[in-house]
Amino acid sequence: MKRNLANLLSLVALGLASAFAQKPAYPFNDPTLPTDKRIENLLSVMTIDEKVACLGTRTAVPRLGVPNIGSSEGIHGVVQREKRGPHEPITTTQFPQPPGMGESWDPDLVRQAAGVEGYEARFITQTAKYDRQMLMLWGPQADLARDPRWGRSEEVYGEDPFFNGTMVTAFVKGLQGDDPKYWQSAALLKHFLANSNENLRTKSNSEFDQRLFWEYYSVPFRMGFVDGGAKAVMASYNAWNGTPMAVNPILKSIVEDQWGVDVLSSDGGAVRLLVTDHKRYATNEQAVVACLKAGINQFLDRYVDETKAALKDGSITEKEIDELLGRKLRIAVKLGLLDPPEMVPYSTIKDSPEPWNTDKDKSVSQKLALESVVLLKNSNSFLPLKKDSIKSIAVIGPLADSVHWDWYGGTPPYAITPLQGIKDEVGPNVKVNYAADETDSAATRAAQSSDVAVVVVGNDPTCGDMAHQWHNTPDGGGTLPCTEASDGREGRDRDIITLAQEQLVKQVYDVNPKTIVILVSSFPFAINWSQENVPAILHMAHSSQDEGTALAKVIFGDYNPGGHLVTTWPKSVDQLPPMMDYNIRDGRTYMYFKGEPLYPFGFGLSYTTFKYSNLKTSSPQLAKDGSVTVSVDVTNTGSVAGDAVAQLYVKHLKSKVERPHEELKGFQRVMVQPNETKTVTIPLKASDLAYWDEKSGKFQVEAEPVSLMVGDSSADIKLKSTVQVK
Repeated sequence: MKRNLANLLSLVALGLASAFAQKPAYPFNDPTLPTDKRIENLLSVMTIDEKVACLGTRTAVPRLGVPNIGSSEGIHGVVQREKRGPHEPITTTQFPQPPGMGESWDPDLVRQAAGVEGYEARFITQTAKYDRQMLMLWGPQADLARDPRWGRSEEVYGEDPFFNGTMVTAFVKGLQGDDPKYWQSAALLKHFLANSNENLRTKSNSEFDQRLFWEYYSVPFRMGFVDGGAKAVMASYNAWNGTPMAVNPILKSIVEDQWGVDVLSSDGGAVRLLVTDHKRYATNEQAVVACLKAGINQFLDRYVDETKAALKDGSITEKEIDELLGRKLRIAVKLGLLDPPEMVPYSTIKDSPEPWNTDKDKSVSQKLALESVVLLKNSNSFLPLKKDSIKSIAVIGPLADSVHWDWYGGTPPYAITPLQGIKDEVGPNVKVNYAADETDSAATRAAQSSDVAVVVVGNDPTCGDMAHQWHNTPDGGGTLPCTEASDGREGRDRDIITLAQEQLVKQVYDVNPKTIVILVSSFPFAINWSQENVPAILHMAHSSQDEGTALAKVIFGDYNPGGHLVTTWPKSVDQLPPMMDYNIRDGRTYMYFKGEPLYPFGFGLSYTTFKYSNLKTSSPQLAKDGSVTVSVDVTNTGSVAGDAVAQLYVKHLKSKVERPHEELKGFQRVMVQPNETKTVTIPLKASDLAYWDEKSGKFQVEAEPVSLMVGDSSADIKLKSTVQVK
């Protein structure tokens, strides 16, 4: 019996050995080898068809057991809202649109939100019941809100390059995690470069000089790559100075060679547009080859047949494909996809509990929603309302009982509307009178019969129709018009910036002067009448699952708003240069704005007041290769705790080149108790004061005095000092 058992065990051992022999371990599976050696080996055992296939968005090589990186949109939450074949939509945590995230002025909280998103992408990827791979998240959006008419400004953090770069860096770090060896998920920045017009964007040309490239448009991208560690980017549809970005030489010479980016992705349909709209190439094959030569190693449209034809006729070589794919496969190594799961700390994120239903993810969502609320006006301390002093409240407006999603938002596990948030906040002892609009005088009646009226107005982020036709053509084709000329979104810029719904505000105010306006919007509106007349105005961006809760807590004083604006809000489009003028020196952003805005960049009120004092620098002089620390004391001079946002601006006093009126170079959000003083410290590097010298082709730090200015906004400077750059 023992002999038979021994024979049986021997047979089993031989069988196992045979099974392992059928699936040999390749050197690319060896985590002790250098990354380049592993990738070299992997490429050597892949077929040319497998290599070409991996130039799309699926990087799996099933024959060799190589998993797929996969992808998903992800600028303010993982997007899995659509039914895909047998797969049902997946709920995920949804944060405010990027302008709202920016309005928190809290990079660490933005990092936490991105951490939630990266974790949820891992969870979905590694949980068998979902069977979807999405470890490369398409975000953050590193473009700049150059013009408030830009329909897609809902996707970016603001108008200032340093501010946006700081938020981009934070978001990248949150997505990719803090493990020293592996990434939680991979960030792909969008859309390089100077992509801030929607009308005719598939053929438009952004014209500006080298200085603006280095000092403005590329700054958030560079910071995301160099400071944040992102290794992937998507090229934009437009051209820069005549050359479409998908084939622009700077993809290789700057993005890849100088900033170390591994994945250069085309945008959806960009190859075809090189033929049809830019008219740069005669055939799709020529366009694909040009993209490959420019460094593109991820395609979002047809490329397989064209690439194989180019390999056959010699237009591209397998060696060139290997070089392109080799860079892309570094992402798979960083994600731990070629290593044993027990070595990868993120491999245990799966099965349960579903993270979007946990208190951890909900708490980050709730905090970001609260911090994103901006108090624009509060005459005679009208807010906060006291629940015990009112018996009824009217909640009115087309956005009062909805949370609006955009094309890059997912499906949340829950969504609290302003109406629901106010009902939850006041409880059963306060009557809530709701009216969506002025139909049959419903809004007027609700306002007349209430102690206070709250009017919730704003834009529609998915206005119009034709969700998958993203551009306009001279003959009027493409996306359908939005109902309101002040609405915009991807594929359509705004014609005006006035708010048609302000008429509803006027009607409500006429019957009840105790009116609060809540503007829920993706971009600035010229609400001049409301600013002049109504006692209180709040702003919040769309798409937070906790929108209503945050607004209600602010209205009734459970939370003191501390958000600040991230763009200049003009009083009129007459204050703006032509839409296609990409030279921001002609009057764009707070740095060059001409005239008086409705609200300046960095503006935001509080239920308390702050005093700034004792502005100091760690040294009166700043070496060209050095840094100083700027410190300022912030005292809460009011009666309630609140968040101050200390903002550091600089002005060059004796520069030999044209500089902005002022430039943001540091900021910090800090909570201060009544009568408490906190010292805020902000680092300032000399390299951040440099300008791009076109003659030498590099940044130059000038020896000059530089004014340091600290305040509540770009237009409210409290203290000034000077540092001498040596």
